Amino acid sequence: MDTWAIASDGLTKRFGNGQVAVDHLDLAVPSGSVYGFLGPNGSGKTTTIRMMLGLVFPTGGTVTLLGSPMPAAAPAVLPRVGSLIDGPAFYPFLTGRDNLLRYDAAGRTADPRTASARVGEALDRVGLTAAARKRYRHYSLGMRQRLAIAAALLRPRDLLVLDEPTNGLDPQGTREVRALIRDIAAGGVTVFVSSHLLAEVEQVCTHVGVMRAGGLAFQGSLADLRATSAVRVRVETARPAAAEAVLTRLGLPGVRTAGDEVSADLADDKPERICAELVAAGVGVRGFGVTAPALEDLFVGLTGEGFEVDD
Repeated sequence: MDTWAIASDGLTKRFGNGQVAVDHLDLAVPSGSVYGFLGPNGSGKTTTIRMMLGLVFPTGGTVTLLGSPMPAAAPAVLPRVGSLIDGPAFYPFLTGRDNLLRYDAAGRTADPRTASARVGEALDRVGLTAAARKRYRHYSLGMRQRLAIAAALLRPRDLLVLDEPTNGLDPQGTREVRALIRDIAAGGVTVFVSSHLLAEVEQVCTHVGVMRAGGLAFQGSLADLRATSAVRVRVETARPAAAEAVLTRLGLPGVRTAGDEVSADLADDKPERICAELVAAGVGVRGFGVTAPALEDLFVGLTGEGFEVDD
């Protein structure tokens, strides 16, 4: 219970037409992490989230939130979980504050005597205090997403589940939501972010699960993900054949030559030793560098599909 905020064992969803949306999924989301749940559109991310929250019943397997089985424990667990699924939905003619007051009134455990204070704190937390009395229809997309997150934070939460929180936002709105996610996580809340954007992983997430056709292609920390592909050393020279011979003699795996560039896996060797050996062999080095694998390349390798990259 203290280790995993979300855990599933063989979680499966098969629809009546025979389509398998989620196939024996074993999630392990560490408590206190910002977990990026990634994959191309249609890979099963939203269906998984709906099963987590008891909105869709699984065909097979189990899932627990905060150590309790779902959906059996939903009445006890869900008050500790905030969520944003399928985008925000508010009354356009009401102000941001009035929308939150109506949302808060729907909570079974909400004390109406403290509603105003809760709404004020939630608006302040997402940076919307100045826009509290502005009608929702006049909010920007970024403000609407932040208001939806405020609704999820009206009461103290141990887990926040966000499905595509930056979908459709302009760069400014995207930055606003990312900053908010980092701030929430800094307060000790576990944040589960479903996305198909690589920038979400690189800028806010500590752990990642990569979906492919309803199953997990990878799960672990970002460092673990990067370690799935070797760091390579790259040499640019007018004598590529000689450079290739040196790298081969040094025992570096994966030696490849393309024009004037020769590269190889760095393995456990030191870049400075490799450069010194090249110079000692009379190889003129025009360029030398060490390159870590790009996240985009890793994801394409895991899923067979590209991901959107925003700024």
